[in-house]
Amino acid sequence: MMMLSETPKNNKLMTRRLMSSLFFSSSKTLSCSYSFPRSHTSPSTPRHKFSETMMEENIKNAEPIISKWDPSSSSNTKATSLFQYNRKEANDFLKSVRGLQRAMHFLISENSMSEKLILAQSLMQIAMKRLEKEFYQILSQNRDHLDPESLSGRSSSGSSNSDCQDEVRSDKLKIIGKAITEVERVSALAMTDLKSIADCMISSGYGKECMKIYKSIRKSIVDEGLYRLGIEKIRSSQIHKMNREDFEHMIKKWITATRIAVRRLYSGERVICDHVFSASETIRESCFSEITKEGATNLFRFPELIAKRKHSLDKIFLLMDLYEAIFELWPEIELIFCFQSTSAIRLQTLSSLKLGDSIRTILSEFESTIQKDSSRTLVLGGGIHPLTQSAMSYISSLADYNAVLSSIIVNNPSPATSSPLPESYFESPTTNDSGAAAVSVYLAWLTLVLLCKLDSKAKLYKDASLSYLFLANNLHFIVETVRTTNLKHLLGNDWVLKHAKKAKKYASSYELMAWTKVFSSLPVQTSPAISPEMAKECFTRFNVAFEEAYRKQTSWVVQDGKLRDELKVSIAKKLIPVYREFYDTHLVMLSGEKNLEYLLRFSPDDLGNYLSDLFHRTSTTGSPTSSSLLQLGGYLPR
Repeated sequence: MMMLSETPKNNKLMTRRLMSSLFFSSSKTLSCSYSFPRSHTSPSTPRHKFSETMMEENIKNAEPIISKWDPSSSSNTKATSLFQYNRKEANDFLKSVRGLQRAMHFLISENSMSEKLILAQSLMQIAMKRLEKEFYQILSQNRDHLDPESLSGRSSSGSSNSDCQDEVRSDKLKIIGKAITEVERVSALAMTDLKSIADCMISSGYGKECMKIYKSIRKSIVDEGLYRLGIEKIRSSQIHKMNREDFEHMIKKWITATRIAVRRLYSGERVICDHVFSASETIRESCFSEITKEGATNLFRFPELIAKRKHSLDKIFLLMDLYEAIFELWPEIELIFCFQSTSAIRLQTLSSLKLGDSIRTILSEFESTIQKDSSRTLVLGGGIHPLTQSAMSYISSLADYNAVLSSIIVNNPSPATSSPLPESYFESPTTNDSGAAAVSVYLAWLTLVLLCKLDSKAKLYKDASLSYLFLANNLHFIVETVRTTNLKHLLGNDWVLKHAKKAKKYASSYELMAWTKVFSSLPVQTSPAISPEMAKECFTRFNVAFEEAYRKQTSWVVQDGKLRDELKVSIAKKLIPVYREFYDTHLVMLSGEKNLEYLLRFSPDDLGNYLSDLFHRTSTTGSPTSSSLLQLGGYLPR
């Protein structure tokens, strides 16, 4: 044999490597290898002779098949893949290597200078070179078929713990016989072959060679996958220089790419690595860590860089989308990267969750913006204030991020705890979820801050009735926003009913103050008959009071159609029946009066027509408000 011609010095070196590889392999490897007898057996015993004969037979049987597939030979097998050529012969090859390994164990324990041992070592080196070549070919030729993106869907992820006991296993991969597609069939065959080769090389002490090949090829595949997803290294300075459009595009792209990277690319790579190197936990950890560490650390660093940038109020929803993506993926990241050697990836992800600090800062700025709004510009007609519209749009959008807000504010004290404002504003649905309760209280607080600001703005109106109409309009708008958005589920039905009742009280106060002069100009229905002169005086007072109220209130506005109709109906019910009775009673009495048409200028039917004209003016402001909330726009929350 070719290796027999080597010098004694080389033989000694090979023997030392052999002994090292055999006796320092994993305990799992040694447990299935040759077992040494517990008691000393004389070399001359029949039992020893029988064992020696068996071991020599193993070497003899291994020699022809291993020599046939010597990668340095000039035969046709040099350029042929053993596992593609004949699967049965490939299995025989692996079986021969295992037999060769057992023989070498035996010979080392009996005669480390045996020529048979040198032959066995030579054959083992040839076999390992062939398996290295096969391992490389299978990995290279099946780059697409072993694409982790196509394999991860067939894995099973259990719960993780600190010791990484429940790892992402590949035991749920479809077996070859049940493969549905040709891609799956080829993939399953390749996975089986890779695992068989890896098991054989590791047990033979050639795990490092196997690892080197695997890391080189698989890292290039994972890195290429990240590149295709658009993930690249980015510096903090680049983020600070980005314009609005590029900034938003980058965040949205990162969210999409990261979900794919975690759930398909990294999850799939973990499936492959665990399956191929199931024989050695140390090797699969080392391979997976070196293949993924650099790219994953760069990937999960992005949110931390974003957090360092100064953000305006309207960026909060982009940041919460970003935070939500990390928060949502964290359990999977923790499971996939559960090794001690990948702890830096987990720490980087947790560090990126500090993006929540930026979100809390923006929320604080939002609250402060409402409280500090100093605009004294009145909304003409007592309509809905722009601050009300922008703030409620913001708050209702926050409600859509309930889960995200829970994780951000649950460990922070509620602003209500240190507030002198009434606790009744913080009523929320009964729930055992402390996070949801915290969000409910916080959003109720923001709404209260807005209501308090609106109270101060209502005092700017010189007409008290218009102040109440302003409050009725704005509170009704707030209640309807709560009722028709996710805020209802957070603030609760009791909150809606309570504030709807308060809005009606504002409307009643407006009505009382705006129409009292008109109502009081007519005598009470139960009063005794009055003289013609008194009747003329009542008509005159009524005409003046109604014309004044009508002229004033046609410039007022109620934007909500339902509230507008309710107000008109309420006024009409109180006014028209009383006026009709008075009108019909005294029409005959005054029939002979001069200028009767001027005196009785409003018929009962006319009143209804006039009332229908009220509250239709379009609400506008005299000048733009100073509130920075009105600058919101651009990025719209989902």
